[in-house]
Amino acid sequence: MPRIALDLNTVEGRRPIKGEWRFAMGFVPGEPNQGLSAELRASPARLAEYDDSKWEICRNVRESHSVGFSFCWYRLAVELPERIGDVAVAGSRVWFETNADNYGEIWVNGQIDRATGVIVGINAQHRVEISPQAAPGTKYVIAVLVANGPLGEPRGGIFLRYATLAFESSG
Repeated sequence: MPRIALDLNTVEGRRPIKGEWRFAMGFVPGEPNQGLSAELRASPARLAEYDDSKWEICRNVRESHSVGFSFCWYRLAVELPERIGDVAVAGSRVWFETNADNYGEIWVNGQIDRATGVIVGINAQHRVEISPQAAPGTKYVIAVLVANGPLGEPRGGIFLRYATLAFESSG
């Protein structure tokens, strides 16, 4: 199987996986002070079952949001297709690839691989395995937490430089 990469920033790229990006500002969106409070243990927005239905639909993950010290979440529900064009995807490895500006975390179905799911460094490219063997019809929720940085003096805004779902031969 050749590598097939879907550009998740386009309608055409999301069509095979039946997904639509959702976006919300804050560590805990909708909470006072964007959910920032001392010693908060976790954000519920990382969980697959979290209700993001009232969040803004994000048509362009490259659009810059906010300035200064801020957080946001991008979420995308994905259903693996049987085929992409003429190519069957069953059995392929599935990867989510992105570059968060500036710091990021990638949560898949409410879980993070602490070795590979945390984006280390500012504007670092990142790739997380979604599945070692694609099974058509399987659903995943990808949640990306982004923070503006450096934290001591953040500049610019929050965005994803790109977002790709790649299917590669597992052999």
